[in-house]
Amino acid sequence: MDVNAVMVVIFVVMIVSMLLLLYFFYDYIVYVIIVLFCIAAAAGIHACLTPLVEKIPFGMYKIPKSKSSKCAQVEVRSLVLALLSLTFCALWFVYRHEEWSWIMQDMMGVAFSIHLLKSIRLPNFKICFILLGVLFLYDIFFVFITPYFTKSGESVMVQVATGGGGAKEQIPIVLKVPRFAFSPYNVCNGVQFSLLGFGDILVPGLLVAYACRFDFKVQSGKVYYIATSIAYGVGLVICFVALFFMQIGQPALLYLVPCTVGTMAVIGWKRRELKHLWNGHRIGESTANSPIDSINTDDREVEVNNREPSDRHDNPIPSDTASNDSIPANDEEERPLIRD
Repeated sequence: MDVNAVMVVIFVVMIVSMLLLLYFFYDYIVYVIIVLFCIAAAAGIHACLTPLVEKIPFGMYKIPKSKSSKCAQVEVRSLVLALLSLTFCALWFVYRHEEWSWIMQDMMGVAFSIHLLKSIRLPNFKICFILLGVLFLYDIFFVFITPYFTKSGESVMVQVATGGGGAKEQIPIVLKVPRFAFSPYNVCNGVQFSLLGFGDILVPGLLVAYACRFDFKVQSGKVYYIATSIAYGVGLVICFVALFFMQIGQPALLYLVPCTVGTMAVIGWKRRELKHLWNGHRIGESTANSPIDSINTDDREVEVNNREPSDRHDNPIPSDTASNDSIPANDEEERPLIRD
């Protein structure tokens, strides 16, 4: 599914609304988020493991369907995988308060993220810039600005991510990594975790995915993909360093967006591909009509004009008498140059 500017606006409005609902009605909305997360994670696990299951040489029998059913037939092995995926997520739901449940939660989160990045695609750098730019401001506002408006003095983002002071549940749309450093606080209060929200993975991930597709289209040797991936890692390291020294919650997009977007823009400018990178290409568009295919012409348009064969029909030359002497001297100059 390709994303356009209208969908970006709708998406931002939805996540702002959901964040405010969680802030004011956390004890009720959190259970809705948990159930939705289990369903989405099960779909992600199924999608990620399907290529492996398809290599199994048995279970290919398709379950017959009724004549009135419009659903496609399902293979037995696919159905078994779906049941196992749901079972895995159900086990996490039952044992989500255990100390070791973060392992299952992270596995579910990674599968969900991969499935979403595979399903949603940004068509060009312009949409990437709009999406990441708006969420960049969104992250800064709800982390650094909202403490001035809340009674507790804590940011809306941090309070929702951690569940507040006395909340029994936490929203699972984060990756949790335990802090292995020894501290007397950990002895009294259990294992403490560093949190990385799915938004901090998916939003830059959409840009990295676009970079990979652009590399493939222009055959640039994965320059954009490798550079943006390294930039994402650098931005993440900077975020954790800032978290260590400032000891307050950091908006990860504050560091990830400039690193990834800036790196991609600089490379496009250096390679003289920024215009084509900005406009991108339509998914499914033929290579002849794609603006990306004209990149390697050093920004020069090569027009191939088909000559009208009317003159040749007026004075036809038999094939057995045709020779090089009968071809005009300037015919080679008029003939378009075709390059591979």
